[in-house]
Amino acid sequence: MEKFNLDNAIRKIHDFPRAGILFYDITSILTNPEAFKYCIDTMQELYKNEKIDAIACVEARGFVFAAPLAYKLGLPLILVRKRGKLPGKTRERKYNLEYGQDFVTIHETDVEKGQNILLVDDLIATGGTIKAAAELIEEMEAKVVGIFGIIGLPFLDYENVLKPYKIKTLINYEGE
Repeated sequence: MEKFNLDNAIRKIHDFPRAGILFYDITSILTNPEAFKYCIDTMQELYKNEKIDAIACVEARGFVFAAPLAYKLGLPLILVRKRGKLPGKTRERKYNLEYGQDFVTIHETDVEKGQNILLVDDLIATGGTIKAAAELIEEMEAKVVGIFGIIGLPFLDYENVLKPYKIKTLINYEGE
């Protein structure tokens, strides 16, 4: 597969959502068909020979990357959403935010016991949301066989938070 300079396709916005934060904006990947194609094709190449039964993705930007991958690999897509967003019977897991707590939820019928599930999001920062999603999947008696993000921010220590999961990203940033 031909190498693509993904860094050039990612918009960096200083002081968003507040002063001192550098925001890595994946919407610029979505408006660049070549960059988006590179992401999806590379994801397919990374996982085409893995034993994966389903792909779970975290609301909302994770949906954008996981859905085409699930389509290309012919796998079910499991949505991980915030509390109150899914109708029907769900399971939920609480996780901590900087100031407070939130919940991730999954339809009970979407995860099957014993499934091997790849967990996808657009960006992995502190790992808190992904960890809650992974724990919820495992509580539902499936196995998280990998975690994938387009962008990784390892300086926020997600690798330690997400031990022992296998984590793959397309690009990492070590701070500003």
